[in-house]
Amino acid sequence: MTARHHEQWLYYAAMAAIGSVSGSFTTDWVGRKGGEAGLEKYVPKRRLRFIEKRVQARSAVALAISAVAPPGFPFTPVVLVAAALKYPRVKLLSIVAVFRFIRFMLEAQLAVRFGRRVLKVAESQGAEDIILAVVAISLAGTVWALVSWTRSSRRGAK
Repeated sequence: MTARHHEQWLYYAAMAAIGSVSGSFTTDWVGRKGGEAGLEKYVPKRRLRFIEKRVQARSAVALAISAVAPPGFPFTPVVLVAAALKYPRVKLLSIVAVFRFIRFMLEAQLAVRFGRRVLKVAESQGAEDIILAVVAISLAGTVWALVSWTRSSRRGAK
């Protein structure tokens, strides 16, 4: 949206931050309800131990870094662990709000600076062809996985 409507960049960043805080509230609720015992259902053990150490040592810093980090960084597990370890909800959501807003403002500025060029490439015939090829490969992989799963479950039932 920001790439097409530069003048609205701050609004889009704020709305994205509000949405992220809303999702974090839900994650916080789940974490508090499940407590430490429930964490293992949502986070792999190895990652959980690492995150627990970080959250216990420096909760605010761990939350801030995970909130501002780009996709791929484990944001949800950090919020989940902080909630399960009873980090104060108001502090948790405040940190998420501030640092997610910072992240989304930075992303909005990148969209203002480079967005039109990215859209031009994304709307090109070559990009469309690549997307269609990825979708076709994904569908074929899904069908193959379903067929394999069905065959293996039939063998296991015998």
